[in-house]
Amino acid sequence: MLNEIIIGGFVSLISGLIGFFISKKITSANFDIYIAQAKAKASAIENEAQNLLQKSTLKSKEIELEAQKLFDSAKQRAKADLSKREEAILKKEKDFKRYKQSEEDKLSNERIALKAKKVNLQRNEKSLELLKESYEKKIDEALHAIEHSAGMTKEEAKKVLLEKMEDKSRAEIAHIVRKYENEAKEQGRKKANYILAQATSRYAGDFASERLISLVQLNNDELKGRIIGKEGRNIKALEAVLGVDIVIDDTPNAILVSSFNLYRRAIATKTLKLLIEDGRIQPARIEEIFEKVTDEFEAGILAEGEELVADLDIGVMHPELMKLLGKLRYRASYGQNALAHTLEVAHLAGIMAAEMGGDARLARRAGLLHDIGKALTHDLEGNHIDLGADICNRYNENSVVINAIYAHHGHEDIESVECGAVCAADALSAARPGARREVLESFLKRVSEIEEIASSKNGVKQAYAINAGREVRVMVNATLINDDEAVLMANEIAKEIEEKVSYPGEIKVNVIRENRAIVFAK
Repeated sequence: MLNEIIIGGFVSLISGLIGFFISKKITSANFDIYIAQAKAKASAIENEAQNLLQKSTLKSKEIELEAQKLFDSAKQRAKADLSKREEAILKKEKDFKRYKQSEEDKLSNERIALKAKKVNLQRNEKSLELLKESYEKKIDEALHAIEHSAGMTKEEAKKVLLEKMEDKSRAEIAHIVRKYENEAKEQGRKKANYILAQATSRYAGDFASERLISLVQLNNDELKGRIIGKEGRNIKALEAVLGVDIVIDDTPNAILVSSFNLYRRAIATKTLKLLIEDGRIQPARIEEIFEKVTDEFEAGILAEGEELVADLDIGVMHPELMKLLGKLRYRASYGQNALAHTLEVAHLAGIMAAEMGGDARLARRAGLLHDIGKALTHDLEGNHIDLGADICNRYNENSVVINAIYAHHGHEDIESVECGAVCAADALSAARPGARREVLESFLKRVSEIEEIASSKNGVKQAYAINAGREVRVMVNATLINDDEAVLMANEIAKEIEEKVSYPGEIKVNVIRENRAIVFAK
């Protein structure tokens, strides 16, 4: 048994050794194959790299040749361009030399001409001196002749003439003094009337005229008792809430609402109509309807202000200012509706500013806001100018708008084209016939008389009244009327107007003399 084991182990050992040698032989053969394959691949790669190197060398030579060609081409173009520029510079040098020579020739000719003119001037001066001496001799001869004929010496005649002129000057000075005294009195009277008008428009509730009254129609007179209420409670509540006077008299089927404030009166009238339609007239209902109507009016004036701003295309504006613009519909000045006047001024100012090269949009804005203070005069103390400027400053309006508010009544100097356009438009809107209840026939008659007086003078080509009859412009023939005669004509026309025409304020007489030389080139 042991022998068998030993023999088996020995056989196994022999078999392992044989397998090991066989495996080693096979592995060695495989390594040789792998080495041969790797050497073949390395040789192939080396050949491919050599080919690529040759190709890249050829490509670089081609690129170098192409670059050389481009360089040579650019060099040739640069040389050609430089040659052209050199030729142009040489040509300009030649042209400049010719121009310089030409200018030198001109200057030389002008020097010669100036010398000739200087000689002529010297000759003319000598001739003028001789003429002056001759003129003075003739004047002396004339003075001697006048002294001989008048029986007075030159000094005596001069003294008499100065005395006459002094008397005439005194008369003229007295006339001017009287004129300005009268003007000062008139201005003072107007200012006093203006202050009275302001006070009256605010506090004249007890003396209301028909322009301060609204009529509310009733279906029957029985409603008057309900409006008065028990022991007058309803009418007292109405007057307290609405801020107006309610007049219930014998007028059939009607009651009167009286107030100097057009806006408040309009709200009161609408409230009364709604209460009458509703039928429930009592203090609580009165306050309810009044608040509702007030809200509607506030919304309405704001909407109207927004519409005005949008229609005039003047940009963004604060809602409070737009509300005050809408409120101007319920304000009047000397019978002229404030909103209508404001719109007229805005449109006119925009047109004039555009014609004068200004900002038409800003001019329209300033025109629309120039009287904004009139919407506040019933509620706040002060004149409409200061109130308007304060409210516009509060909402950061343009400085041109503030200047227009002050300047259109002369409180500030005009500082811009737009402000000047607003001031002119305000004067035109207020002064035009019919704007403030001036009778049209009397206006036309006065203007016709002024034009007839001016046209009747000799040498007048045209005469026409402008600025609502406050100025007459007279065009005269320059060949017939000289400058001194134009001044005399202006004085004559002014004096004749003073004697023959009745007019408020003063009328400016503007005599224009111009001479035109017109020649046609054929």
